[in-house]
Amino acid sequence: MGEIALTGQLRMSYLRWALVTVPAVLLLGLASGRLSGSGYGNAWFDALEKPAAMPPGWAFGAAWTTLYILLGLALALILNARSARGRGTAITLFIVQLLLNYAWSPTFFAAHQVWPALFLILAIFVLATITTVLFGRIRRGAALLMLPYLAWLGFAAGLNWDIARLNPDAADLAPRRGGAQIRL
Repeated sequence: MGEIALTGQLRMSYLRWALVTVPAVLLLGLASGRLSGSGYGNAWFDALEKPAAMPPGWAFGAAWTTLYILLGLALALILNARSARGRGTAITLFIVQLLLNYAWSPTFFAAHQVWPALFLILAIFVLATITTVLFGRIRRGAALLMLPYLAWLGFAAGLNWDIARLNPDAADLAPRRGGAQIRL
């Protein structure tokens, strides 16, 4: 059993992992967003004052779809590195930060907790940064695939901060009904 795998065998092993990880990461992310009513069209979110840097709604869907695909590919690279030192820790940390990522939309969009969502995204950023470093020690390509995610998390944290600052009573803001804002 001490045989060296051929390049083609390694590639097929990676592809098998990717066929599982990419759809899993993507579908769970999409489910988190859909079930929490994330984005424009959410009456509470639509009633919030937005920062000038707020992108259009379609940009979030495109960005998160791309990022979840990249995350799934990065995870597949690490899963495929079977005998690498630190692999278990890197995978565990990846899963923890991803689960926190999935919790952000329900926290922000469903529970209307803007400040806790900001602290959550900052924790995700820290854990994702550590994960990226650990991935880089195992497979450089996996770390490179994480970089757009880190950049977007930084941007999203900035948006979250601006929304919290512009809407100090966001948790109490009721969705618009009949064109009037109702504050409890």
